[in-house]
This record gives sequence, structure tokens and C-alpha cells, in this order.
Amino acid sequence: MRFQTPLVRAELIRRYKRFLADCRLPDGREVTAHCANPGSMMGLAEPGTAVWLEPNDDPKKKLKWSWKLAETEAGGFVVIDTGMANRVVREALEAGSVPGLAPYGQVRPEQKYGTGSRIDFLLQEAGLPDLYLEVKSVTLSRSAGLAEFPDSVTARGAKHLAELSHVAQSGARAMMLYLVSRDDARRVSLAGDIDPAYLAAFEAARDSGVEALALGCEITPEGVFPGAPLPFEAP
Repeated sequence: MRFQTPLVRAELIRRYKRFLADCRLPDGREVTAHCANPGSMMGLAEPGTAVWLEPNDDPKKKLKWSWKLAETEAGGFVVIDTGMANRVVREALEAGSVPGLAPYGQVRPEQKYGTGSRIDFLLQEAGLPDLYLEVKSVTLSRSAGLAEFPDSVTARGAKHLAELSHVAQSGARAMMLYLVSRDDARRVSLAGDIDPAYLAAFEAARDSGVEALALGCEITPEGVFPGAPLPFEAP
């Protein structure tokens, strides 16, 4: 998935009110960017962090900048905009490049299921059980090479796991796909110390037959692209 407009490197001044970030452009101007990330963004929102912003000239948008990437101290990239995860996964699904899911020819996004929820993707193919696929963007890393989910308490995430459990028990396939939205991770796990309830919901879902898959990303200021599978170390 390529960015629609070339990104501009800037410096983070502060992130506040969850969805706003003040940044300093190379010419010294200070601008406010939309931060499409409801999580804590632990380790990614320190003042002085190098960030990459996407400009827009859409008169319908109040903010003319959107925060897309953050740079790590080692020069790697982390995707800040969580909305990009589904677009990257959809690209991989439609290309048939997700291990084990290539036989599914129909990729249907945002389908209603459960109790008032929408599944990120419903995969279908004649002769195969329907597959309900939920996507989570993983950005937290507290140890070198290890990415963890979640970075804050997520009751919504636990609800999704419970609904996937019902799907699996009904005879369809259900899967959590953890898209690792940073390029310095080599394995993935769950941050049970941050959200014990999510970990418990995951364990219950796994016992019900819900599958888990971790997929990496290739990230540049030009775009974010599906990468190779990563080991998922379930607790």
C-alpha cells in the first residue's frame, strides 16, 4: 500500500487528546497532525521523536497533516496510523500471499457478525469453511526483537475474541491476525501484564479453536507492504 502523497519528515513536539499531535516541520513551522491511533503508543510518542507526516489539501478535513510513521532510534519505522493495517492485510489476502489462506478466493471486508460487531474480513471459497479474520496492529516493543499486543487495556479486543470463539464453535474457521507494524520485530507475543483480561480472552478463544497468525511488514516512507510470517509465541 503506497501513500497517496509523499511524506514529510518532522519532529514530534507532543501528542495529546489521543488523536492530536503537534509537530515541527523542517522549515521550523509548527503544525497539528491527526494521530489515528487510539492506543497508548508506548515508546512511540516521546517529544523529539522523528515522525513522518502526510499532507493533504482536502477542504473537508480540518487538519492538513496526518501522522503515518515514527522512526525508532535505530532508524527503523513503526506505522502509527492503525487504519492502515486492514488495507495492508487486504492487499496480502487478494494477492494470495498470506500463508494458509491463499485457497480463499473471496475476500469480503467489514461483514456483520456476532452481537453488533463487524469482522474485518470474511473469507469464502466453495468447498471450504467460511473463515472469519480479525486484524490487530502491533506496535509495542519493550524488548529487542519482540513485538507485543496490546499496548493498553482493550475491552473491545477481548469482545472480538469472545465472538470469534462462538464462530469457531459453530464450525467455521476463526483467526486473529496480528500485523506487526514495525520493522525491527522478529517474534510476537501478548502483553498479559498490560491487559490480563485480554490474555485470558485469548486463551479461552484458543481453547475454542480460534487460530492465531502473525505477519510482518515492510515499511518505508513510500508505503507499507505485507511481509513474511513471524513466530507467534502464545503464553
